[in-house]
Amino acid sequence: MGNGNSTETKESRRSKMRQKLRNFSSRRLLRRPGSGSVSGLASQRSVSQEDFAGIALLTLIGAEMKFKDKWLACVSFGEQTFRTGISDSTDKPIWNSEKKLLLEKNGPSLARISVFETNRLSKNNIIGFCELDLLEFVVQEPDSTCKSFDLLDPASSNVVGSMFISCSVEDPVETETCFAKRILSIVDYNEDGHLSFSEFSDLMNAFGNLVASKKKEELFKAADLNGDGVVTIDELAALLAVQQEQEPIINSCPVCGEALQLSDKLNAMIHMTLCFDEGTGNQTMTGGFLTDRQASYGWMFKLSEWTHLSTYDVGLNTGSSASHIVVIDRKTKRLVEELIDSKIVMSMRAIYQSKIGLGLMDQGAKEILQNLSEKQGKKMNTAESAQNIPSFLEFFKDQINMAEVKYPLDHFKTFNEFFIRELKPGARPIACIDRDNVAVSAADCRLMAFQSVDDSTRFWIKGRKFSIKGLLGKDVDSDAFLDGSLVIFRLAPQDYHRFHSPVSGVIEKFFDVPGSLYTVNPIAVNSKYCNVFTENKRTVVMISTAEFGKVAFVAIGATMVGSITFVRKEGDHIKKGDELGYFSFGGSTVICVFEKDSIKIDEDLLANSARSLETLVTVGMQLGVSFPKLENCSLES
Repeated sequence: MGNGNSTETKESRRSKMRQKLRNFSSRRLLRRPGSGSVSGLASQRSVSQEDFAGIALLTLIGAEMKFKDKWLACVSFGEQTFRTGISDSTDKPIWNSEKKLLLEKNGPSLARISVFETNRLSKNNIIGFCELDLLEFVVQEPDSTCKSFDLLDPASSNVVGSMFISCSVEDPVETETCFAKRILSIVDYNEDGHLSFSEFSDLMNAFGNLVASKKKEELFKAADLNGDGVVTIDELAALLAVQQEQEPIINSCPVCGEALQLSDKLNAMIHMTLCFDEGTGNQTMTGGFLTDRQASYGWMFKLSEWTHLSTYDVGLNTGSSASHIVVIDRKTKRLVEELIDSKIVMSMRAIYQSKIGLGLMDQGAKEILQNLSEKQGKKMNTAESAQNIPSFLEFFKDQINMAEVKYPLDHFKTFNEFFIRELKPGARPIACIDRDNVAVSAADCRLMAFQSVDDSTRFWIKGRKFSIKGLLGKDVDSDAFLDGSLVIFRLAPQDYHRFHSPVSGVIEKFFDVPGSLYTVNPIAVNSKYCNVFTENKRTVVMISTAEFGKVAFVAIGATMVGSITFVRKEGDHIKKGDELGYFSFGGSTVICVFEKDSIKIDEDLLANSARSLETLVTVGMQLGVSFPKLENCSLES
């Protein structure tokens, strides 16, 4: 606490205040170079009073591993990922790294912590992970005590170490009462919890607000009940919070300088709370990443970003920069990266994102793809192909859950037998199973949903010749579907490759449409030079329903997918969730077309698709509700 009696003292205080703000600001902006405002706090979206659930302070204390290495840890939460620094070479890394996270009642609450060994040049290796629900964790451990979590191997779910974490949550009331204390603490240089008028005046003047300048003496006198010229931070904080509510005196954030929307007092308070990352004085984690894989990349990847050889972002990436595919997991509301071999990505970009590449297609490469798919299909049906299963599982080790598979690994005698594996009964619950007016996801997939076909071509399908008539083929009467809704279910190689009916009804007819075998990867789908969905080999299944009218179910083949097998026949009565068939080896896609105004697709799916962001879903998750019955059903996981 200073007395403010000399110019030298005032300058010293102001210098300290500026330095403290710079320290806060440097920590606030501690993020990956060149990350812009991808998903860091600088782009924090607005939250309503009803949705605001509090601010969590999550601290990664350390871990115990089974071997020595240099370790880093990442926290993925919603569309944000943060990382610690790299530890010394040890089997007991200590990070003491913390991050504040905004909690929403309808937003993500599940945080994933991943631990990586850092002995790779381009990409570090994930060793284990754990997941915790921040709200449940705090209910169980209200005093922010350190708690141990098992780290699980992504491939086997075996325990590979332990993670030590603490977490505390400020509820909305606590956040409102504490944010003023955080601001006042800037000028409490000796940290005794008291301020003089001079110190308080320095802070109010720093706000650059005429209201603040006029009100500072009135506020201080109101708090200084005994007239000794010294008040506690608690007393001033209460008055400052009331003043900010009645007539705002803070126009911009003292830490980052960002202008605050005075009409939105709640989000201004949240912004400043997140900006003040002082917490317990521990190191603040680096942000600006989308996924834990991106955060764990080594210097070679970072160099490629600096030199603009690759980009890493959500949504639609076209052209040569389409080097990564990021999707959002509907269950956890967390961004995840889709794994694709880098050599395959380069080949697809060369072929599908250029006129030259597509010109080669027109000059005979289509036949090469057809022959390649047939040969690869035969190869994957040989006994020798089973030798590829372990390496396939290792590559996709955190994206294939063998605990869900119906049979043990030694049951599969060929790779294709494993590829079309069945799941255990109950592994995929069907949402609202007794309500036929609720449609469900047809596959484990990356989903794009559009209320109208026009939306699909605006946000996702860039082929110049795409049309519903072209998709369904000349033998199908497509008039009823022309202005209808469109849902795209894209299956990646690591996915469960059996597809199921999204609706209950009767199978009227199968229509086979011959065609090519282009890849169905977004790099091709987003290409303006290629028309994947209307040129690939496909089968159209017409399903007649009581709730949705007619539904066109289109199973589309792709590169390496020479075989689409159906397990149902014309005239069969099917319930939603019933298996319809399967794709053999490769990636593949299903498209469902609904008649106009027959389905109200769930809002979260439409919102993600409008961002050109695929949603990771599983069989049986709710897709939408038939018109005019708009009752909503709770989403089943």
